[in-house]
Order: sequence, then structure tokens, then C-alpha cells
Amino acid sequence: MHSIETNEQRLNKRILLIDDNKSIHQDFHMVLGAENNTSTLDESKAAIFGDMVKLPDYKFELDSAFQGQEGLEMVTKAINEQRPYAMAFVDVRMPPGWDGIETIRELWKVQPDLQVVICTAFSDHSWSDVIRKFGRTDQLLILKKPFDIIEIQQLACSLTEKWNLLNNLDRMVKDRAEQIAQARDLIVFTLAGLAESRDPETGEHLERIRCYCQILVEELKENSQYSDQIDDKFIENLYRASPLHDIGKVGIPDMVLLKPGALTESEFEIMRQHTEIGAESLDKSCKLADSGGFLEMAVDIARYHHERFNGTGYMEGLKAQDIPLSARIVAIADVFDALTSARVYKDAFRPEIAKLMIEEEKGEHFDPVIFDVFMARYEDLLKVRKRMDSVDATLINSIAYGK
Repeated sequence: MHSIETNEQRLNKRILLIDDNKSIHQDFHMVLGAENNTSTLDESKAAIFGDMVKLPDYKFELDSAFQGQEGLEMVTKAINEQRPYAMAFVDVRMPPGWDGIETIRELWKVQPDLQVVICTAFSDHSWSDVIRKFGRTDQLLILKKPFDIIEIQQLACSLTEKWNLLNNLDRMVKDRAEQIAQARDLIVFTLAGLAESRDPETGEHLERIRCYCQILVEELKENSQYSDQIDDKFIENLYRASPLHDIGKVGIPDMVLLKPGALTESEFEIMRQHTEIGAESLDKSCKLADSGGFLEMAVDIARYHHERFNGTGYMEGLKAQDIPLSARIVAIADVFDALTSARVYKDAFRPEIAKLMIEEEKGEHFDPVIFDVFMARYEDLLKVRKRMDSVDATLINSIAYGK
């Protein structure tokens, strides 16, 4: 049973103190440590902390480093362990190693969002000195000696709260963006399904297509001459855009779309129009919204996924590399799924027969490079097919037998 994470557990209250004076560490641990009790400070500390006041337990997690290099190692380790510090107190003078200025510069190279308090005597650095050395920044404050308990705790509270606010805000923005993207993908997939729903024999066609495309494009990225054209964004866009390849079928009359036999020449001409219908509809949507690139790719896929590598396809008769790479990938995925699926005008071919039929079209219908990738990942494509067929069968049985 998983425990529920509380707000207190999620907050980052990790603080690093970098100072070469061991007694300063002892004092800061009494003031900021999880078991702080300022009433235990004796009178000799009054010169450092001023008037003693009983303050609440803030439960900070305070770590100590005695030189700048050691502090840098601790910050680096914390980042690698994904447990970063929210802030650091850094002494300005730490002979014989780095001074506070150099230490802060090195810390920010590793953790740019680290909030820092530089601890100085009145004779050391002023705000003008700090601005000249670092430029204007909202991540650096000055704490003058002798220290005051209230000031230390208020700095610790405010800067850890600031760090948590900024980082939680970033996380919230990212989470919200992911939620919007998921909602958008669901809407897009639903719209694409409207076209497919008019043909009840297509089953899980859209889901299989994007899974096939995912397998092919990942292999192309790793092991093909097209690897320089494919990055993570291309893969993401293809996954989102590929289900929209036949969206234009919503504009094709049922008498053509669902005809249980070969189409006449005039009927085939009507069917071919689905590429332009889909591309034009998507292009209009693309101009109205910031789609992050996937709708632009969807336009290309809808318009060109029936082009052939040898230039004999439709609608524009594009050839070879003139056909967008995304459309060439969808073309072979779409044909493989069409061959292995039943339609109103044909039965499904066995996968091994479909593979032979596709092999005959290498360099004719299909890009030879993408065909080679298709063959290399053929078994993985079959696994997708079998998995989804199994899901369909399970669903049918549950409906039929009430399971």
C-alpha cells in the first residue's frame, strides 16, 4: 500500500552551507536544523546572532561544506540524485580555496536556479560590488555579519519558498501542457475515427497505423540514411498525425466508400478526392491553431500517402524524395494494414502473403529504404496486429457471453 505524499514531503527545504568556519556550521545547524532550539545558544553567541529569540521549528535539511570545491561536489551529486538544494549560504572568504564569488559562479554552472545568500562582513562586498560581478539577478542576496537569527531564518524561509514556488509552477505548466496535448490527441483521434466508423470492418485500423508508424520511424532514426531527418519531435508528430491520413473519407459518399466490389473509373476518381478533402480541411485548422507542427505533417500525410515512389500515384504524381518522408512511412503502414484486414470488397490476406505483395512493390510503390526497415521490424509489426486482434476478440467475447 502506497503512502500518500503530503505537501510537506513535496516541498524542497534542502539548504547547503559553505563556510570554512566550523563554529558557523554549528550555529546554523542550531538555528536552521530539523532539531533547532535557539534557546540553547549561550551568551557568547550574542555577538554573532544578536538578541536571542525562541523561534519555531522550521525543519530545514541543512548540509555542510567547508570549501567551495566541496560545495560544488555536493550540489553536483544532489542534481544527479534529483534531490537539488533549494538554496545555499556561501561565505565570501574561504582560504585557501575559492572565495565566495568564484564558488557561486561554479555552483550556478551546475544548478542555474539555485538561490544563494553570500555572507560578508561590512568591509567586504556591497550591492554595487555584487552587481558589478554578477550583473542584476534575483537569485542572490547579501547577509551581513554579525548574523541575526531572525534574518537567517527569514532568508531561509523566503528563498526556499521562492524556489518551490518557481519549480512547482514550472511543473504545473508542464502538467497542464501535457493535459492539453492529451485532450487534443483524443479529439483528433475521435475525429479521425468518424471517417473510419463509416466502414465497420476496419476495426482498430487507426491504432494499428500509428503503432506501425512508431515502430518504422524509430527504426529509421536509428538505422537508415534518413536518421538526420528524424528527431524526437518528428516521431511525436508522426504518432499524432498518422491517424488523420484518411480523414477526408468523411466527404466520400457511402455508395462509393462502402461499395462491395470494384470501383468504376468515375467512382475511383471520387474516392481519390479524399486526399484533397482531408488535406484542405486540415490545412484550414492548421492556420487557425498553433499545433506544434503535427497538423502541418498531417496535411502532408493526408495529401500524399497515396503517392507512389515511382511517380505513378495520386493526386500529384510525386516521385521518390519529392514525397514527404512522413507520407512515405504511412503509405507502407497503411497498405500492410489494408491487406491484412477485411473490407467490404475483399477478405483479409494472411500476413505472410501481404509481406510478399509488399516486397513486389519495393522501389515501385514503396521507398526501398522504408521497405528494408519494414522487413527488419516485420515481427514487431505482427505482434501489434496479434495484440490488437486479441483485444478485439476479448471484447467480442465479453459482449457475447457477458464476461
